[in-house]
Amino acid sequence: MRALKIVFWTFYRIWFYVLMAIPIIVMFPFLLISILSEKWYPYFFMMARIWAKVILFGMGFYSKIEKEEEIIQGKSYMFVSNHTSMTDIMLMLAVVKNPFVFVGKKELAKIPLFGFFYKRTCILVDRSSSKSRMAVFERAQNRLSQGLSICIFPEGGVPDDESIVLDEFKDGAFRLAIDHQISIVPITFADNKKRFSYTFFSGSPGQMRVKIHTFFDTKNQNPEDKKTLKPKVRQVILAQLQEFNP
Repeated sequence: MRALKIVFWTFYRIWFYVLMAIPIIVMFPFLLISILSEKWYPYFFMMARIWAKVILFGMGFYSKIEKEEEIIQGKSYMFVSNHTSMTDIMLMLAVVKNPFVFVGKKELAKIPLFGFFYKRTCILVDRSSSKSRMAVFERAQNRLSQGLSICIFPEGGVPDDESIVLDEFKDGAFRLAIDHQISIVPITFADNKKRFSYTFFSGSPGQMRVKIHTFFDTKNQNPEDKKTLKPKVRQVILAQLQEFNP
């Protein structure tokens, strides 16, 4: 039985990367055109959402979304969620319709084909470099000034220890949200670790529950307020994770 599972998991992992490549190859000319100008990013985002939905559907994942507040079309937000799986990227794209830009680790740019577009459309950060972290703020500010939203996984990466329910949050998302007076939208992904974690021999098709929580307003707040705002947002996501998976 264990041998059959290993065979399934091996093909399941390979299939995931095949699914990542197929839509990119099919849409390649249109994707290439859409990244020639930052003004055309919304068109790239639309195709990225198609890419994400193809992968989720092809992997046998289906989402169940619960909302406490509606996201207003055309408005800029700071989207934050827990981060346990590469499928967090796809699920975020599938759930959120407002064009947003990911702030993500530079290592993902090494993935063939995907990395080509990733490094040209996302804001990459080298977390070991203070200069890189400062550059992130400049690029994020530019994107927000264009009317886009930003998505950051505030844990700063996927914890190596999968027993960690939710790692501590970094300051970046909250500082940016306060600087630009945009609402923070906490989102909980309940099942992504179970469905497709970074452990190779694991995963299965099934439901991915999503909870979009009540937004945190940042109007009239100053940079010092991030010290109280950050733990409040983290607690909302942590409490939901514990409720989803008691």
